[in-house]
Amino acid sequence: MAEPTPAFADLHLLTVLAQTRSYTQAARRLGISKASVSGRIAELERSAGLPLVRRTTRSVGLTPAGQQLVDDTHAAFEGIAQSFASIRDLAGSPRGLVRLTAPVALGRQWIVPTLPPFLRQFPEIRLELDLTDRFVNLQQEGFDLAIRHTQSPPDTHVAWALCPSRSLLVASADYLRRRGRPAHPHELAQQDCLVYLREGGSSWSFEREGARKPERVVVGVRGPLRANNSEALRDAVLGGLGIALLPDFSAAAHLGPRQLVRVLPGWRPLGFFGESIYAIRPWSPQVPRAVQCLVDHLRQALAPGFTV
Repeated sequence: MAEPTPAFADLHLLTVLAQTRSYTQAARRLGISKASVSGRIAELERSAGLPLVRRTTRSVGLTPAGQQLVDDTHAAFEGIAQSFASIRDLAGSPRGLVRLTAPVALGRQWIVPTLPPFLRQFPEIRLELDLTDRFVNLQQEGFDLAIRHTQSPPDTHVAWALCPSRSLLVASADYLRRRGRPAHPHELAQQDCLVYLREGGSSWSFEREGARKPERVVVGVRGPLRANNSEALRDAVLGGLGIALLPDFSAAAHLGPRQLVRVLPGWRPLGFFGESIYAIRPWSPQVPRAVQCLVDHLRQALAPGFTV
């Protein structure tokens, strides 16, 4: 009697589980229940006759046999997915689900308002938008596209430049009346500075603009509030709590003598939020038409940049 052949779908499920390292994430990516993932992996292990997945209370990993199976089949499944995507793109108008992730402030203020006309133009495209300020592993979590502000996108990804961006040092007029306006970056050490919550966030770097000889200053800052969201920091600045470095897309609509006031306008903040907004995706030989349509739409919508 011949040995039973495992279902190809279960082998593909194992490759997805290897990428996500999570039953929940694998289920979400494939549109099935977590219980179904567990049951199908158990059936695959019964067919193989040995364990393929190593489970702990904190993570999911593969046994050596499971890793060998994934290594031997992963490229084939990638090829099948790419081939099917290319054939589907031949069928008339762009269609399908595009999973997009973007920073919270940029997404809420600038990306979401552009989506209604895009979805009306392409009614067969569906979008799943995840707004988060954490760094997302696109391949592991199954995203098609990420919007990021950075100096340079990773070489392992396809990247499209959408528009320039810059960091702005701002405070409220009320705060500057109470605490005084700094004349040099070194004076920020004596001010209440609102810090973006990330590694290196408590050191701000500046370069004097228009100087014949480059002058750069790095200053350590601290204050009453740290947060990992530029909208939260902006609202705290508007409330008179201190001085903050903000990306222009969070600050632009609130600049004015009664709202946000530029601080140290003769100095340019360096390398904090990145100087360009990019759309990026893991490298593949072909970009699905639905993804390309979304990229083209965002390039046109964001091309003017963030007026300041």
